[in-house]
Amino acid sequence: MTKNISVKKSEPPETVELLASSIVQVASGFEKFLSSKLTERALIVLLQDGIGAANITKSQIKLVLEAMPRLKAWYLKK
Repeated sequence: MTKNISVKKSEPPETVELLASSIVQVASGFEKFLSSKLTERALIVLLQDGIGAANITKSQIKLVLEAMPRLKAWYLKK
């Protein structure tokens, strides 16, 4: 059985500056991860365990991790 989830916000949407700042923070955090001693496989296993193996596959996690270095280029202009 699938549940439909909807999110309704009563507050005004986030500003462009806040979204840009959040994207930069996520991208820089991922850069720090890449320089750590933790391997990509170890991170995938930890994420899948935390999310739940029934909810996400390792290949889905890997796709997201591979896209992370390009995050700023996709969503931010200089």
